[in-house]
Amino acid sequence: MQTAADPGPRPRLVAPPHACECHSHIYGPLDRYPYAQGGGRSLHPDASIAEYRAVLDNLGIERAVIVQPSAYGTDNSRTVDAIREFGADRARGVAVCAADVSHQELSSLHDAGIRGFRFTRQGNDVTLDNLAEVMPRIAPFGWHVQVQDNGEDAAEWIPRITDLPVPVVVDHIGRMPRSMDLNDSRFTAFLTLLESGNVWVKISGPYYGSASGAPYSDVVPRIRKLAEVRPDRLVWGLNWPHPQFAADQKPVPAHCLDVLQDAFPDDAALRKAILCDNPAKLYDFPG
Repeated sequence: MQTAADPGPRPRLVAPPHACECHSHIYGPLDRYPYAQGGGRSLHPDASIAEYRAVLDNLGIERAVIVQPSAYGTDNSRTVDAIREFGADRARGVAVCAADVSHQELSSLHDAGIRGFRFTRQGNDVTLDNLAEVMPRIAPFGWHVQVQDNGEDAAEWIPRITDLPVPVVVDHIGRMPRSMDLNDSRFTAFLTLLESGNVWVKISGPYYGSASGAPYSDVVPRIRKLAEVRPDRLVWGLNWPHPQFAADQKPVPAHCLDVLQDAFPDDAALRKAILCDNPAKLYDFPG
């Protein structure tokens, strides 16, 4: 059984220099970083920087983007401290903030390495109805809004994010339904959204959209289709420590990386764009 602390087997994909993992969370220790009220949704209460580093080292990944877990609400201290512990030259972050977040707080978060505002319909008071009103607050900092929603509800959330005044990053390949084919209207609408150029997609959490399970071969056609539309708007993420899974049932990190090898076995340049060039631009890493 895979656990969060076990880096697992080596991947088949050989990551290029400055490869970046763009979606993981750090939890605990809980006596120092307690969950927000009602935030104890994680099935893995402790996931340390040391464990995360071991996983990335095993994958050959140098850079990281640490995403605020919904379990901590709008208290971003664990995420900010994780960026500092990992190293400001190698890590960036995405925060969860209240709708009335002040310019001063945003400025402080920016200085700490935060480059995005997370929207998930939980963890703060931002909704699809007021999301557009909040975005001008983050625009001066060059941030993006990171969106995670159920692909089953794509007809509801896709129109709401189409004209936002900041870049939009959609998590987990849109979390489209497992049974969906490439001609499904929800997926074609997703492709049209990506084609606009203001939208980025994380190739992360392949298990959300896979009916076959690891190594997630049924998700590969979706990834290839996304790359046909905007290869310059794709980044890769692990979603470590896979908080919706029990501690002894975690997905294998190498499988999550190797979907890129399976999708683009003969295109090292495209794999480099997804792993290095695109995230360097999106998250403001040094050249």
